[in-house]
Amino acid sequence: MICFTYPGQGSQEAKMGLDWVDHPSWELVAEASQVAGRDITHLLLHADDDELRQTRNSQLATFMVSMIALDAVARVGIETTCHAGHSLGEYSALVAAGVIDFADGVRLVTERGEAMQVAAEEQDGTMAAIVGLDDNLVEQACTQAAGEVWVANYNAPGQVVIAGSPAMVGTASTIAKDLGAKRVIPLPVGGAFHTPYMASARERLQKVIGQTEFRAPDHPVYANVDASAHTNYENWADLLSMQLTSPVRWRQSLHNMCDAGCTTFVELGPGAVLTGTVKRTAKGAKPLKVNSPADIDAVLEALASPTVVAAGPLEGEALFATERLVVSPAAGIFQPTTEPLTGAAVSAGHLLGQVGASEVRTPWNGIVMGFLAVEGERVAASQPIAWLRTH
Repeated sequence: MICFTYPGQGSQEAKMGLDWVDHPSWELVAEASQVAGRDITHLLLHADDDELRQTRNSQLATFMVSMIALDAVARVGIETTCHAGHSLGEYSALVAAGVIDFADGVRLVTERGEAMQVAAEEQDGTMAAIVGLDDNLVEQACTQAAGEVWVANYNAPGQVVIAGSPAMVGTASTIAKDLGAKRVIPLPVGGAFHTPYMASARERLQKVIGQTEFRAPDHPVYANVDASAHTNYENWADLLSMQLTSPVRWRQSLHNMCDAGCTTFVELGPGAVLTGTVKRTAKGAKPLKVNSPADIDAVLEALASPTVVAAGPLEGEALFATERLVVSPAAGIFQPTTEPLTGAAVSAGHLLGQVGASEVRTPWNGIVMGFLAVEGERVAASQPIAWLRTH
């Protein structure tokens, strides 16, 4: 079984959108910029590391790269059986699963980034990663510090993040070393995220959450707050609100996904932080990532590798490495070209038909194996239209 995962704040890097500019999925950037009232193109192509470290910028930029990567893998037919996102990535997971629509996702992430930035400016806080110490001993270090410091992220075995006031994080870090921690790594962040220090951000975000329509997911989404799979929409408003002031239970989520049968984890978005946690936590699982168009073929080839094929078909996998889906560029009525194409060889750019006023052209060379939409059918944007076997 395949699970799609989505990274959170801290995975961003300058110019992380450059590789995507010429990809069809880049069209999402203009749509999101209009919804957010912000120049997201600037964030993805021109903002430097200092600008991207600001919470209001890093969250929106990271979310957008995940959405672009998600759209790109959908275009080639890779499917999943569940979703999970780390902190901010939970919003990406909810959009991917259809719990919230794309525009609402942009609005929520924009408001979340602003709210957390303001909360961090109002109350001085910091975070540190404790490496090489069991969870219970990290919790003990926070308790012994006897001040405002808490566990913020359970990321992987021997990798727990604490957060709170700078003084108390320093005290708990010293205690953790005395208890046997191999290293303490101060994190370059501007706030104590996933702690009570985010209470004002939670209150602000609740207003936007209350205006958002939630729907049933197409596949289960694992929540940060309880590490459980949620197959309905009723609890998500509360879960998103609680997430800001509760620890991220990522390691526990990975264990639960593995217990449910997940064997392959595909990280969609910048960086490879979650890929690293899979390697540390889910022994025997296959970690993959898509943070540029070049990664897509590598993922398809990995899914079609002899070792994977020998293990049996992966639930959630739609196509193998030589097959591609052509999807609709817009919503509307599909009209195929009058040219007979099934079984025909076509080159990249060949016209397959139209959806409303928009042309449907293949991005690849290959043989048209069949159409998945019929003449006169109303299709949605990104809905599969035809499938090709590439040369």
